[in-house]
Amino acid sequence: MSKLPQVGTTIFTVMSKLANDHNAINLSQGFPNFPVDDKLTSILAKKATEDVHQYMPMPGSPALRIEIASMINKVYKRVVHPDSELLITAGATQAIFTAIMALVKEGDEVIVLDPAYDCYDPTIRLSGGTPIHVPLNDSYQPDWEKINAACNEKTRMIVTNNPHNPSGRMWNASDFDALESLMSKNERLLWLSDEVYEFITFESEHISAHHHPNLYARSIITSSFGKTFHITGWKMGYMIAPEALMIEIKKVHQFNVFCVNSVAQSVLTDYLPQVDVTQLGAFYQQKRDLFASLMKESRFELLPCDGTYFQLADYSAISDESDVDFCQRLTTEFGVAAIPVSVFNDPPIDRKHIRFCFAKDDETLIKATEKLCKI
Repeated sequence: MSKLPQVGTTIFTVMSKLANDHNAINLSQGFPNFPVDDKLTSILAKKATEDVHQYMPMPGSPALRIEIASMINKVYKRVVHPDSELLITAGATQAIFTAIMALVKEGDEVIVLDPAYDCYDPTIRLSGGTPIHVPLNDSYQPDWEKINAACNEKTRMIVTNNPHNPSGRMWNASDFDALESLMSKNERLLWLSDEVYEFITFESEHISAHHHPNLYARSIITSSFGKTFHITGWKMGYMIAPEALMIEIKKVHQFNVFCVNSVAQSVLTDYLPQVDVTQLGAFYQQKRDLFASLMKESRFELLPCDGTYFQLADYSAISDESDVDFCQRLTTEFGVAAIPVSVFNDPPIDRKHIRFCFAKDDETLIKATEKLCKI
């Protein structure tokens, strides 16, 4: 009997395969197609000949954890203890899986804000918990009335994603005030803050869980080197949590992956002091703005995008098809692959919105938008 009877192949795999089968431009799956920083590849080439090919310590390279703690202090003015509060993970998805498996048990409920990244729900189910899906409002912002109503004595965790995939929206200060109020009324409630796009933000400054010391004791923060440095194939991330929670998280981590790629850890240790992560937003904002300018002549309506490298578009002026059917036809007939947003909801909510990834080189964006403007 399947533990996840309703889970099939992810929409990302399905759409990427469809794009490959039809030679379409793939703006569906969230991976960049431009080169990584030359400094990074130079360090990688050097490290390949050094003695960095054996197991790292289970929590991660001590040197890398020190560099991450230093970066967090520079960016967020937060002091993180690298030995007891920081864990190197095989990407943010593994971090999320490990945290939920360690901290959620049979009978617990976990609030998930839809549309949501597709790893949250199955991980909660595997832990024995019950996902409670609460839809965001029509502007893809939290509906605190519904969130508060969903919270009860069984609620163990709330999972948030800010900046938000797939919508590209960000929380404002009042949202965090509401979260603090919610947690003050629910003493066993933990906060899992998925912040993989934390450095890819535009006009508004990202507000992080790191900015909320009142909640440190009950917050788990996941971050991604893959997203930050567009090295998604490296599957490198990290997690910040208070020592009491991290002890339990490490118990699962050591039997899940034990430790992660030693070469990548060594490379990132040398690379972090050489890069300013606060400059990444400007790079991706240029991509977002280029995509938006090229889409002005299209029949798509672009929705607000505060961060991430995704752009939602409303296609209701073009078709009344479901977003799944429209994305399939967009790929097979018009040669551009996108992701339907309804699949990020349980149950599905079809607002006639689809997601494009603009983390592509300019040539790809120009070719794709030429096709989209002809629809």
